[in-house]
Amino acid sequence: MKKTISFAAIHFSIAFTVAYVLTGDIILGSLIAMLEPMINTVAFYFHEKVWSQYIPLRRYASDPRIKTASFAVIHFSVAFNVAYMLTGSWLIGGVMAMIEPSINTCAYYFHEKMWQGKAERSQWQCAHHSAVTLS
Repeated sequence: MKKTISFAAIHFSIAFTVAYVLTGDIILGSLIAMLEPMINTVAFYFHEKVWSQYIPLRRYASDPRIKTASFAVIHFSVAFNVAYMLTGSWLIGGVMAMIEPSINTCAYYFHEKMWQGKAERSQWQCAHHSAVTLS
């Protein structure tokens, strides 16, 4: 749960920063930052459901590149639609759709690396402590 919460904080921060820079409005930036990740979370749930239940997709489900690409299309669409609906600007919607998911993808990579590093350090400490106890 800590990992989910930490990435949610990163996602919200990136969405707010990009939206605020594009609009110059703290209220619009905040609304976009709240709505875009929430809608993407719901979209992710249904994306996973479709991939697990739709028989023609099941054969590709084990390839993370294909699933990532299909969810990227959803993420870009959600980012565009949320920004466009709140601002009425095709330009802001388009720029938001290109920038926010791209930055979040990079952030996810480094977030994942950090959590994997924590897990490795934690495993080493456990092994070290058990070795000390045995001797």
